[in-house]
Amino acid sequence: MNSSKPSWLKVKLPAHENYFHLSELLKKNKLNTICQSAKCPNVTECWTARTATFLILGDVCTRRCAFCAVKKGQPAPLCAEEPERVAEAVETLGLNYAVITSVTRDDLPDGGASIFAATIQAVRRRTPNTQIEVLIPDFQGQDEALKTVLMARPEILNHNLEVPEAIYPAINRPPAHYRRSLRVLEKAKEMAATTKSGLMIGLGENAPDILLTFSELRRAGCDLLTIGQYLRPSRDNAPVEKYYAPEEFLELKNIALDFGFRDVEAGPLVRSSYHARKLYQTTRRDTWGHACAT
Repeated sequence: MNSSKPSWLKVKLPAHENYFHLSELLKKNKLNTICQSAKCPNVTECWTARTATFLILGDVCTRRCAFCAVKKGQPAPLCAEEPERVAEAVETLGLNYAVITSVTRDDLPDGGASIFAATIQAVRRRTPNTQIEVLIPDFQGQDEALKTVLMARPEILNHNLEVPEAIYPAINRPPAHYRRSLRVLEKAKEMAATTKSGLMIGLGENAPDILLTFSELRRAGCDLLTIGQYLRPSRDNAPVEKYYAPEEFLELKNIALDFGFRDVEAGPLVRSSYHARKLYQTTRRDTWGHACAT
């Protein structure tokens, strides 16, 4: 196991006024972000650029994945005002691209799918030109829950595999959940969604594990992919087994593109919503033959 963190993983401390303005806005609207909850290393860069990934359904997850910094336990009751609060923040920030994700809520009959749909609809009412990406949990494999989200017509349906199947035991997930997640992406594609997934590496996978995952994602019709370095949030989380160099991420990106993904974002600090709008624009170019308007 390699325990020393390399120099390319250093991040800047916040200094720009945009960062602090966004922080205050989130507090005022009583909103959560995955940027904070998951201790994302890109929070300074993204908040300075006035972008954030909104975290809905509260901030407590019902699962106990070994890689994740999000709080775990018994969630509080749902907040009926949450969709409108997110929409208000999107409007105030003037976002033309919004990313919405959630904790996993296995305690809810639909896993929170109806709240995803309500949040998309609330954003559409306030800012109809905002493009929306949702990063969803697996809803325990419920097709109706997935359909509920897709009926609200997000531009991108993102669902992370997280790691290759062989690594699922290391992150405290049953291997069957890997197959379930692949099916979520496959069903979303059958429902005509543009789909996206994300992988963390550095938890003990090998090259054949990664290549097999690329292949299975493409068989499921996945369009877009992010690949990033796993960083241990605390001593209570799974250890890092390997730090990949930037050159290795570039190589993996090129290999993934050869598998047929429409675009790939790969790098040590890449996370699911990193440069999300850029990846979406790739799909627009592919569809209409030119870049979408900024």
